[in-house]
Formats: sequence, structure tokens, C-alpha cells
Amino acid sequence: MAKIFCIANQKGGVGKTTTAVNLAAGLAGHGQRVLLVDLDPQGNATMGSGVEKADLDSSVYQVLIGMASVKECVKRCESSAYDVLPANRNLAGAEIELVDFDERESRLKDALSLVTKDYDFVLIDCPPALSLLTLNGLCAANGVIVPMQCEYFALEGLSDLVNTIKQVHANLNPDLVIIGLLRVMFDARMTLQQQVSEQLLEHFGDKVFKTIIPRNVRLAEAPSYGLSGVAFDKASRGAKAYLDFGAEMIERIKHM
Repeated sequence: MAKIFCIANQKGGVGKTTTAVNLAAGLAGHGQRVLLVDLDPQGNATMGSGVEKADLDSSVYQVLIGMASVKECVKRCESSAYDVLPANRNLAGAEIELVDFDERESRLKDALSLVTKDYDFVLIDCPPALSLLTLNGLCAANGVIVPMQCEYFALEGLSDLVNTIKQVHANLNPDLVIIGLLRVMFDARMTLQQQVSEQLLEHFGDKVFKTIIPRNVRLAEAPSYGLSGVAFDKASRGAKAYLDFGAEMIERIKHM
């Protein structure tokens, strides 16, 4: 049975999609069966996996409104050997349409329940806002991976996210926990980043992943080629870090 994880942070621009795509590639690189669910109408995880969002006949939108199954919509990321449940701009309309559905926050959970035996990991790339789409992701997940930059404002955003997760845990999904905080875009030369990193370790202890993702230009270049950073340049510091993170995730779920 797959472990289902949301990659979430209510603050934008913190590397959620980069983490989702490269963790999927990193886990697949360690022989895991992975499904990446793109739950953001921008479809960046879809494009970063080499799937052309403009050409999609069906996507996660059709899955959420009950017009198609996950299996009917899944595409293969050949370069990194994982599956993608893709998204495009149609998904923005799902926000409005889902309001009329019963148990609208559990539509994704119900759809994924039919394919969990086919995968070891399901990763859900959530949009930055706390929307009905994000809520569907949180309700479907066993846990949340929080990518964050080691900057002052990131700490403020983290407290908002922790409160949201507590509310979802209390009211909708009692299985939901924070799996860990991932320090991304890290520049060891900046004193502030080192200080914030130390604060995170002090407050969250072993909830902070050991792996640190460095600021790396190869990770930033990869999406324009429709590739994960791991497939684009496996020898880069960023790719090696995500492969290490994949190994750490595999180890961590053994103790869940």
C-alpha cells in the first residue's frame, strides 16, 4: 500500500514543485513505484515531468469531478521512471464545481484509494493557497512534507501551515501528521540561513530532515527541458541531494 504525502507550504516560491518532481525522481531512482499528483492549476509539476499540459485529454480535474479514474488519466514520465496525474488550467474550475459535491474535501482520497496498491509512494504537489484543492490533498495524505527556505518570513508562514494541519487533523483527517521539514535553496554562506536552520532544529528536532537541498542552478534549469533535476544532471549537487532525500524518505517510512 502506498504512503501518500502532500508537499505543502502556504507561502509561494519555496520550491514545492521542484521538491515534488525531484523527490519523485529520487524515489524512482531508488527503485520505488511513484505517482506524482499535480494539484496546482498552473501545471508546473506536469510540465516539469515532460508532459505537455496543453495536449491533455483528461487530467486530475476529470478525476476530482468524477468523469474519469486515476488510471485513465495517468501519464508516464519516461525520463525519471514515475507516473504523473497531470493538471492544467481546467483545474481552476474544479474549485467552483466541487462546492456542490457532498464530501467535497475527500474526492481525491476516494479516487486514489483505487490505485494505492500499485505504488509505494504517492506525492501530491499542492497549490500555495489554502484552497479546496489543497484541502483535498491534505485529506488524502498520511503526512505532509514542508519544503522551506531558511529565511525569517518562512518561519511566519510555517506557523500558519502548522495551524492548518492541526485543524485538518482534528476535523477531517486524523491520520495527518507533519512528516518533516525540508530545508531548500540553502546557501551555507549566508549567516541568516544558518541561524534559521539552527532555530528549526531547536524547535522541531527530528522533524527536520537531515538532507539539505542546496541552491543549485541545474535544478532551476531542468524544468525548461521538461526534466527533473535528477534526470537533467545526475552529477549536480541538487540532484545528489534529492537522491539522498529519497533514500532518507524510504528509511523514514519504515518507522511510521
